[in-house]
Amino acid sequence: MNHEQLCDAWALLENETPLFSDCGQLCARACCVPDEDGQGGVLLFPGEDTLIGRIPWGRVVELDDRGDGEPGKLLLCDKPCDRTKRPLGCRLFPLTPAWNGREWGVGLDRRAWPVCPLMGSGIKGLSKEFVVATRSAVLKIAASEEGRAFLMAWAKIEALFGEW
Repeated sequence: MNHEQLCDAWALLENETPLFSDCGQLCARACCVPDEDGQGGVLLFPGEDTLIGRIPWGRVVELDDRGDGEPGKLLLCDKPCDRTKRPLGCRLFPLTPAWNGREWGVGLDRRAWPVCPLMGSGIKGLSKEFVVATRSAVLKIAASEEGRAFLMAWAKIEALFGEW
């Protein structure tokens, strides 16, 4: 996946959010707060660490196994972020890339149920512009072989949470 694909995907979701207002006001930004163990980061798409760069509000850590047997990188936030530097995993939440066997789309992220009050309303309860922009961002990433491979790994990790 190249730098341009990442920048395009970020740009699509720069100003789109799940609601027309700040949804973080409903849940006290629950998806942005580490869990009680100080964990709860967001998995970075390949190359995102270079877009994020050095930040005073968080740190990137290397993962030996991102959940599918492959190495990866995780962003752990210590303070509220600079929204212009937030990774795709944050930008598209509470949606997630979804593969239906033929094409890429988006679905509700099962990991959002414990923290996101919007989940009960389903996709139809989210801003249509946000859903369209998220799907477009996923398609940008899926345009490369590396992007498709990462999305397949992401989908496998997401599926593991369906076994709760």
